[in-house]
Amino acid sequence: MLAYPNINPIALKIGPLSIHWYGIMYLVGFGSAWFLALRRIKSIHHDWTTNEVSDLIFYCALGVLIGGRLGYMLFYAFPTWIHHPLSIFKIWDGGMSSHGGFIGVAFSVLLFARKTGKPIFAISDFLMPLVPLGLCAGRIGNFINGELWGRVTDIPWAMVFPNAGPLPRHPSMLYEMLLEGILLFVIIWVYSAKPRPPKSVTGLFLLIYGIFRIFIEFFRQPDIQLGFIAFGWLTMGQLLSIPLVLLGAYLMKKHHL
Repeated sequence: MLAYPNINPIALKIGPLSIHWYGIMYLVGFGSAWFLALRRIKSIHHDWTTNEVSDLIFYCALGVLIGGRLGYMLFYAFPTWIHHPLSIFKIWDGGMSSHGGFIGVAFSVLLFARKTGKPIFAISDFLMPLVPLGLCAGRIGNFINGELWGRVTDIPWAMVFPNAGPLPRHPSMLYEMLLEGILLFVIIWVYSAKPRPPKSVTGLFLLIYGIFRIFIEFFRQPDIQLGFIAFGWLTMGQLLSIPLVLLGAYLMKKHHL
């Protein structure tokens, strides 16, 4: 068993202002996306400008934050939202959904396409290779917060998380960091390094992310307020990932990739 490092979630405190590692990870994610996007317009996508990249990252940042929060309240805390509508603003209590973030980004892409006249999938194909490192940073933030822990296990790398009881558990947020973050980044970045048919980069991202998420959910403890939602094993994360897999597979099959 490994010892959980128990890092202080507050990275810096200046008077009444507290800067949390989780918030810093969001900045790291958006910053890495901006940096990678600038690299892509120099090497591959010469039809993009620096201003367009900055605007796209700004639109998507709003989509992640708004969609992530709305998605969490809708998918994971709907009864609380209905009875206490203002709870949606209590972001300091935590609660962000990656699937909600994807929906928010989808709306951001639609707005950006309307503003610039660029095809929707040309934008999403450009955007997808930028996303995994942001997911990676977010999972590091989850690990520092000691949240979204895994199921009880006796594997050698199990950890006892401060808020999860005395039993050792899978460090499932690290699994997500490795698969949804680092490995997914390598796959999508390498695949998109050459010209590909429209929609194919988007399709591959959705397909692989969905598969990874469904797999990792078998090691992650279901949200306590939901538990298993069907068959004694299906989680909300898996249910929300199935449409991503189907859509990704459809986009890939359509182009015979």
